[in-house]
Amino acid sequence: MSGFSAVYKREMLSLWVTPLAWVLLVVFLLLQGYSFYSIVLHFSHVSQVNLDTGPVQAYFGQSIFLPLLLLMLCPALTMRVFAEERRSGTIESLLTAPVTPTAVVLAKYLATFTTYLVIWAPTLLYVVILRKTGHVDWNVVGSSYVGVIGIGAGYLAVGTLMSAMTRSQVLALLFTILALVGLFIIGIGEYIFDPGLMRDICVHVSAFSQLDEMSKGIVDLRRLVFDASLVALPLFVTTRVVDSWRWG
Repeated sequence: MSGFSAVYKREMLSLWVTPLAWVLLVVFLLLQGYSFYSIVLHFSHVSQVNLDTGPVQAYFGQSIFLPLLLLMLCPALTMRVFAEERRSGTIESLLTAPVTPTAVVLAKYLATFTTYLVIWAPTLLYVVILRKTGHVDWNVVGSSYVGVIGIGAGYLAVGTLMSAMTRSQVLALLFTILALVGLFIIGIGEYIFDPGLMRDICVHVSAFSQLDEMSKGIVDLRRLVFDASLVALPLFVTTRVVDSWRWG
């Protein structure tokens, strides 16, 4: 994929030179810090803690706050990926350069995914703090982060596709939020439908169920396959859209 490295570096630079990534980092850590503090404060008044209801499990899997935060973080990271390039007209020079559409899409996507990981990295300090006060199951911590990374990867791919569908960052943000809220609503179906095929589908799609399972150290391969599919399909469609610009 010719030109991948150059596009990746260009995208990372544009993310971190502008205030966007820094603002998202600060807001994210403030909100996550408050959530972590509230959870620790709660458990400090609990005399007995069960295996499935510890601070790590509560932080990653038993609060609606984390999935809702991802619904805002991922669209904000991806809204400018293609929309801003198209609005400013720089996409033409990028497409006439010796770089394939696949390389462009993957480089831009991986730049936002890397930024997503960087934003999450400071939260490892929360686990270090918990380790100072008691036992921490690192297998549970690892599986919890696998869940967060898998869901985030899928959401970022959806956002990348939506950014390629419009010239407006605001519309890209709104379209991504609507798409992710749609997935979230489907997941809520696990609490509505009776046991059967529809409920199984909703459970499989549910980000809340995935975070809950992985916060208990349960890593279901089907969840990872779904996350990978949610990455691959939008990126494939995005590549086709970008390629159509070259010939259109």
